[in-house]
Amino acid sequence: MAEPETQPQEATRVLLVDDQELVRTGFRMVLDSQPDMRVVGEAGDGVRALELLETVEADVVVLDVRMPRMDGVEAARRICAADGDTRVLILTTFDLDEYVYAALRAGAGGFFLKDAPAADLLSAIRAVRSGDAVVAPSATRRLLDRFAGQLPSGDDAPVSHASLEVLTPREREVLVLIARGRSNTEIAEHLYVSGATVKTHVRRILTKLDLRDRVQAVVLAYETGLVDAGSGGAG
Repeated sequence: MAEPETQPQEATRVLLVDDQELVRTGFRMVLDSQPDMRVVGEAGDGVRALELLETVEADVVVLDVRMPRMDGVEAARRICAADGDTRVLILTTFDLDEYVYAALRAGAGGFFLKDAPAADLLSAIRAVRSGDAVVAPSATRRLLDRFAGQLPSGDDAPVSHASLEVLTPREREVLVLIARGRSNTEIAEHLYVSGATVKTHVRRILTKLDLRDRVQAVVLAYETGLVDAGSGGAG
């Protein structure tokens, strides 16, 4: 019997947003060389990005943080608040970490360092497109240890530790490890459980706390005090 034909996966549609044309050109060359990616547009600021999203469909918006007219934080907030499945991947350098925290809090799916290898950018886009969060462990620890608890939370009410009472003790333990930047593999080794078990715990944590992804889980862990922003330990 002949094997059923597999349908080719639809290419990920990417919108590049950066005020430096040379940066966009470099990213476009890298992305357009991939059979599973297609650049559908470019913008030099957040305002233009939002205008483009009214006329083109994008699966992932690769978004710079600091731009004229509208910065990446506000653009990310508006994109994530809109109806649809468009995901946001933030571009950053370490000296702009405070902006990244705000963008993650706004709902961005992760952040990518501008000076990282091209292969990392491709992996990050694919991860965000599939619904995963891009949380680089070492960068996340430096980012949140420095800024969590110091930034204003906007109009939202303070998050109480009681918000986590729906979690089991093991789920809280897993959430702490997530917030410390541990990967699923590292969590499994630390807890002496299988990777599948860790994935189940993570899925239940996200469901119980009504979180979209791993990034939001990290932010919530810091904002509730489950993890101390100064020491990185459990609160």
